[in-house]
Amino acid sequence: MKHNQLKAFPEDFFWGGSTSAYQVEGAWDEDGKGPSVIDMANHVEGVTDFKVTSDHYHMFKEDVALMAEMGFKAYRFSIAWTRIYPQGAGEVNQKGIAFYNSLIDELIKYGIEPIVTMYHFDLPYALEKQGGWSKRETIDAFEQYAKTLFENFGDRVKYWLTINEQNMLILHPGSIGTLDTSLENPQKVLYQQNHHMLVAQAKAMVLCHEMLPDAKIGPAPNIGVIYPASSKPEDTLAADNYAAIRNWLYLDMAVFGRYNHIAWSYLVEKGYEPVIEEGDMEILAKGNPDFIAFNYYTSQTVGESLNDGNDFSHTGDQHEIVGEPGAYRGSVNPNLQKTKFGWEIDPVGFRSTLRQIYSRYHLPLIVTENGLGAFDKLEEGDVVSDPYRIDFFKKHIEQIQLAITDGVEVFGFCPWSAIDLVSTHQGSSKRYGFIYVDREEFDLKDLRRIRKQSFYWYQKLISTNGEIR
Repeated sequence: MKHNQLKAFPEDFFWGGSTSAYQVEGAWDEDGKGPSVIDMANHVEGVTDFKVTSDHYHMFKEDVALMAEMGFKAYRFSIAWTRIYPQGAGEVNQKGIAFYNSLIDELIKYGIEPIVTMYHFDLPYALEKQGGWSKRETIDAFEQYAKTLFENFGDRVKYWLTINEQNMLILHPGSIGTLDTSLENPQKVLYQQNHHMLVAQAKAMVLCHEMLPDAKIGPAPNIGVIYPASSKPEDTLAADNYAAIRNWLYLDMAVFGRYNHIAWSYLVEKGYEPVIEEGDMEILAKGNPDFIAFNYYTSQTVGESLNDGNDFSHTGDQHEIVGEPGAYRGSVNPNLQKTKFGWEIDPVGFRSTLRQIYSRYHLPLIVTENGLGAFDKLEEGDVVSDPYRIDFFKKHIEQIQLAITDGVEVFGFCPWSAIDLVSTHQGSSKRYGFIYVDREEFDLKDLRRIRKQSFYWYQKLISTNGEIR
């Protein structure tokens, strides 16, 4: 749809940025923090681990000051479960509570709204050794963890996200580095874990509404429009299959409290359907999120499954493959450009995704990740030129405004990432931030913070509430 005049961004729009604890904090074993599955995972050869990352744990005041200088209205970050409960449950680590109290207070000092992700891939390793999300006891541990967060930070945190990219944890567990490859039927186990996570999420949302009546809480999956590879009806059917399995399974459960019927038929057909215990569906029906947060990087394209052994296609990420024999065949979109890392760039697909989510659920939306990973270079005079990132954001922010003009209720944009951090797969060389962190894969150098060209561009954009791009 063409619009003669675009609606302005809301006056109170949350312009900001995002990070996650394990990718930015460092201090992986300091002040009582226990190990997470990320800390104990096998890391990609040739790239750094997550022990120091950007050392935000020790440098958060400088980082927050830079965010304030950019004009951030909000900062979306995650809390490390193992800083609060080093063993996943049991005794609370007061030093962990103190760190996040300090971070939240620093944000509020500058008028930056804290948006807190409760769980971002980093399950406590002590729980994993006991079976992790395969065990229902982890639901109880998550509920207790949520209660502790609400008790300690709920007086200042008004926006909560439950589980980051739960769909990616299930669809691409190898990309997070936490898949148990010794399992006889890993998919069956994964979808049982998924069910337990969904129950845990619902319990956290119920608890939030009970304990913090003025707060808001929502899920944070990775959602992207799914295109059929052609106009062939079978390809369109395959795209419907994949959209249900990748997107709507997670949001239908969060919002409606029920399994998406297409996704459920897939689980039954494959023998992946989880055991649902008495009372689970009643709990799931009570979740009722206040908004939907979602991460968007790219769209995806699929075609009819031919069951010929060639249904799988790489997404551009070295660990992520799309395809499911009998359901859909991974494909590429010849109409899209790609990043240096092989991810397809699709700003228009962003608008379509916003429209699809809002049309389906009619809840306010906030974008909690969107960004461009690149090999940024520090030049003489502390100059980091990243016009490619500016161009990426210009095109995507334009599509947000078009979606708003379409009638979609969007209240924030927190791209990935506020500052450089360690990428899950490509280490510290793959940079996303507005702020350059001076380190290399195995040389920490001085970890100095340096404003990129995109820093100044985003600063100007925020100051005009998105008018100047």
